[in-house]
Amino acid sequence: MKILIRIFPESKAGIIGWGAYIPIYRIKVEEIAGMWGNDLESIKGLNVEEKSVAGIDEDAITMGYEAAKNAIKRALINPKQIEAVFFGSESKPYAVKPSATVIADALGITPTTMASDLEFACRAGSEGIRASIGLVSSQMVNYALVIGSDTAQANPGDVLEYTASSGAAAFVIGPSNEAVAVFEASYTYVTDTTDFWRRSLSPYPLHGEAFTGDPAYFDHIVGAVKGLLNKTGLKVEDFDYAIFHQPNGKFPLRVAEKLGFPKEKVFPSIVVNKIGNTYNGSALLGLSKILDSVDPGKRILVAPFGSGAGSDAYSIVTTDKIKNKRDLAKKVSDYIEKKTYINYSTYSRYRNLIKKIGV
Repeated sequence: MKILIRIFPESKAGIIGWGAYIPIYRIKVEEIAGMWGNDLESIKGLNVEEKSVAGIDEDAITMGYEAAKNAIKRALINPKQIEAVFFGSESKPYAVKPSATVIADALGITPTTMASDLEFACRAGSEGIRASIGLVSSQMVNYALVIGSDTAQANPGDVLEYTASSGAAAFVIGPSNEAVAVFEASYTYVTDTTDFWRRSLSPYPLHGEAFTGDPAYFDHIVGAVKGLLNKTGLKVEDFDYAIFHQPNGKFPLRVAEKLGFPKEKVFPSIVVNKIGNTYNGSALLGLSKILDSVDPGKRILVAPFGSGAGSDAYSIVTTDKIKNKRDLAKKVSDYIEKKTYINYSTYSRYRNLIKKIGV
């Protein structure tokens, strides 16, 4: 089925290739609850069964590299053709040193490329997409690489520990005539809302408990999506799928209900249920998952969210070119299904929760 794509500046750009990476290690929520003596029944309300854990030799850079490598495989371009690299993360391994240059160099993209690290909590990767759409649409660059990657820290014993996980997603953005999915339009909604933060030198983020819901997550996603609908004249029924930021398994369903999206259009819950909240990988891994299997001619709503606070809403339409690229790299389901369970002790060592004192 052909969809008439509305003409906005964004429609000159699209996704050429996509990729994902999820670490092999998993820890079940009951293992964490058992460690802290928390009530498992209340934790089950988060709709998260287990979460992915970065290995002792993994960080946001290594995961981002793997996701980007998969995206370039599907893009079918020479890495040297990529003229901009954006790396979105809130857990980058260096306080001062760009991660984007490390990945760009490892992929053979450097030296004639733009490269920047972006920060906006879980929305930093989405900021990279917005910037890339502008660069490609204006023909300043032919192709841009966007990566969202996080090892998602959480204070031990905090409710966030049950969901904060590790993973990465990457997209090659290029001209719409080469795209597997075209950006039809986008809309951004941001305010100064302090719902989640980490001060300099603090090892773990803090959050405003219930304040992270209505005034933060829900207000901003609803604002962005309604803005997109008003801008384009599209209606809820015009979309085949909706992907929202997934801090847990219940928030995406609640925001969908607020917006009038039926539960069956909210896709794919398996990502957050099985691997937790990958922060900058959250909504972007959801998009990667759907691109792994979606048919041409489908309209997808994607609405990432970042604390602090802001949300983007994208209308994306898939094309016939998607058929030939699905099997060129590992799919999200491949990573979800391949897993090794670890206990809390191993998790603590891998996430560097145990600190050595002295020599």
